[in-house]
Amino acid sequence: MPHRPTLSQFISEEQTRHPGASGDFTGLLSDIATACKAISGIVANGALADILGSAGSGNIQGEEQKKLDLIANGAMIRANAWRGHLAAMASEEMEHILPTHRRGRYLLVFDPLDGSSNTDIAMTVGTIFSILKHPDPDRDPAPEDFLQPGTQQICAGYAIYGPNTMLVLTTGNGVHGFTLDRAIGEFILTHSTLRIPEETSEFAINMSNERFWHPPVQRYVAECRAGRSGPRDKDFNMRWIASLVAEVHRILNRGGVFLYPQDLRDPGRPGRLRLLYEANPMAMIVEQAGGAATTGMERILDARPEALHQRIAVILGSRSEVERIARYHHENLPIAA
Repeated sequence: MPHRPTLSQFISEEQTRHPGASGDFTGLLSDIATACKAISGIVANGALADILGSAGSGNIQGEEQKKLDLIANGAMIRANAWRGHLAAMASEEMEHILPTHRRGRYLLVFDPLDGSSNTDIAMTVGTIFSILKHPDPDRDPAPEDFLQPGTQQICAGYAIYGPNTMLVLTTGNGVHGFTLDRAIGEFILTHSTLRIPEETSEFAINMSNERFWHPPVQRYVAECRAGRSGPRDKDFNMRWIASLVAEVHRILNRGGVFLYPQDLRDPGRPGRLRLLYEANPMAMIVEQAGGAATTGMERILDARPEALHQRIAVILGSRSEVERIARYHHENLPIAA
């Protein structure tokens, strides 16, 4: 059998390509992997550990927090707060940034348990993370330091907790997947250089919101639903898991497109998903795998963050489909007087 490197071996090999590397980045990824292993075990215990259901509190966005949201958030903090690689962390579950005990070179943003509403029914969930450089490690970190466009990410990844646990990440040199071997407690490289197929016959969107969609999205979905009898001249299948990690993982492995667009329910809200914690890391992963990610009007990675918990519209997946949807948005622009 061919040799399959562990995550640690893979990252160490990547580090040798950068002569000035100090080892901090390798150590940081190791700490994140440790947190994901812990969260995987916690999620697997579920009802056995009496950790399902509501925590009786809400996050900064006013959403109900699950017990597992808070437990996963704590696991990520414990694994990364003391090693000295980070200057600060920002989480979807925390209102403010959390400076670490040492002034490290990096910033970590994360969604500790994406799709946590699925935990009560034993559906797939995951952890999303992104690593940025601290603009000035000689001073204390500030919230503004996190407001970097997605193009400034030096690493993005997610862990998916399903039939097996996988860690998928990119450092800007392709996308690689590592499966947790529980017998030895290591992530092993099992999916090298993942590529999203250019063409697809699957789309994922919450159809219950159809009446609120803008015309470009309605047009695209109507064409997919029309199948062979419509303008696309082929049948499509619809998927919806309500977990961004699961949706992206499926797209990475067999293609497709995921839409969580802006809609008319709240015209002042540009989207549902968080730019820093969800959209940016997933957009980087998708682009590195040959796909595309847009709001409909602009490339997600070019968006300028204005707040820690800023929301944004997200359309990502197979490049040809994403480009078609973006074209529909631009064709629908109002004509200037």
